[in-house]
Amino acid sequence: MTFLEPVRLSGALVTLEPLRQDHHDDLVHAAEDGRLWELWYTFVPTPVTMRGEIDRLLGEQRLGTTLAFVARRNDTGAVIGMTNFLNVDGDNRRLEIGSTWNARSAQRTGTNTESKLLLLSHAFDDRGCIAVEFRTHWLNNPSRAAITRLGAKQDGVLRQYRRMPDGTLRDTVVYSIIDSEWPAVRRGLEYRLASARG
Repeated sequence: MTFLEPVRLSGALVTLEPLRQDHHDDLVHAAEDGRLWELWYTFVPTPVTMRGEIDRLLGEQRLGTTLAFVARRNDTGAVIGMTNFLNVDGDNRRLEIGSTWNARSAQRTGTNTESKLLLLSHAFDDRGCIAVEFRTHWLNNPSRAAITRLGAKQDGVLRQYRRMPDGTLRDTVVYSIIDSEWPAVRRGLEYRLASARG
């Protein structure tokens, strides 16, 4: 048994289900909601490159370094995006949550907050992780603010870490939550979700 196996994670607002090839059309539709691939500071597959992205993630999953999910709204059943466990290191009980994107109409609905709660709970409570990382573009201010709201702390900046599709070089900001911080982070996420539901 590998450190991570495909698993379905369900909350009140969203369900994360293991990525499959037949999610392709639903993911294209979700990415078209807001033409997310046009955001210059992030990586979201275009309708043309979606199949290759699914193939890449499933290939990394077979190697045990990735566990890929699609996010599905519970109220409508619609696929609204994707999120993943990346850079999985079972020996050291560490991983990254990343390559997350959500349809524009699903943003600020609580689904992303609940997705993070589901992923972090699985990582810390079910798999015994000691640290979970998040990485984003230095200039992706919405993502940086969202990661900070989770309760993650900035570890540092990897300068010129990655080439973007437009050829520019990305400085990558690295954040993490460690196991001793997880109980407080969990309470904060649960509070935010309860407040959002009114």
